[in-house]
Amino acid sequence: MASPITLGRRALLTAGSALLSACSPLGLLNAFTPADTGGRLAAGGIAYGPDERHRLDVYVPAQSAGRAPVMVFFYGGGWNSGERADYAFVGRAFAAQGFVTVIPDYRLVPKVRFPAFVEDGALALRWVRDNIATYGGDATGIALSGHSAGAHIAMMLALDGRFLARAGLPPGFVRSIAGLAGPYDFLPFDDPRSIAAFGEFPRLTDTQPISFASARAPRAFLATGDEDETVRPRNSIALAAKLRAAGVAVELKTYPGIGHAGILLALNTGFRGRAPVLADIVRFAKA
Repeated sequence: MASPITLGRRALLTAGSALLSACSPLGLLNAFTPADTGGRLAAGGIAYGPDERHRLDVYVPAQSAGRAPVMVFFYGGGWNSGERADYAFVGRAFAAQGFVTVIPDYRLVPKVRFPAFVEDGALALRWVRDNIATYGGDATGIALSGHSAGAHIAMMLALDGRFLARAGLPPGFVRSIAGLAGPYDFLPFDDPRSIAAFGEFPRLTDTQPISFASARAPRAFLATGDEDETVRPRNSIALAAKLRAAGVAVELKTYPGIGHAGILLALNTGFRGRAPVLADIVRFAKA
């Protein structure tokens, strides 16, 4: 018979998966699982642009000496939902590993369509360049990460240099990218969320991160779960192959028994034993 602790974790995993599937807040995880004590929220709700959704939170290591590496994390939600506060467990997790961590909100469908949410990401990165030293971060270059739709945004910023250029950021500002269960090669659109987010854009191939894979790309860690039925592993496999063909250093990791929600939940203290997602990202970003 399973122990009460195991049963409790299973219940939380089921609830967390349901929350992610329904694009609901993840307050349950933040409230009922232990927080990483090595990281803390340093500032919340900082404006990085004029829109009410142009807000970000900054998490810092509890103890830090000198300039710390910077991680910017973009959450998912089908490009039509999400709140940065729900991902406090992600911010604290990376901060506890020594990163000054930034989690931005961005504008959502149906208020905007592609490329507005990617442009918001670039605007947030400009804020990071101009302000992160105040929080002890190294502003000369950053690591990006994201889950699901957030991995799409992060990968577009890493691969399509036009977004950073328009925000006044130099080539090479993004030093590495870690994508979790990201949609990178998902034409033709067959999901209402992707149709709503991208279907009106006149050049559909320009919505796909894989279209911009080139030798100029930063180092990439691409992670997926072999049970992901929301964003199929083929997205990560195809992008990894194209980046490698261009000579880019790529690590592709497929976690057995992990689905679309599980790869994100593995960043939480309550589910870290299911897959070493956090340790793998940190190792890769700090290499």
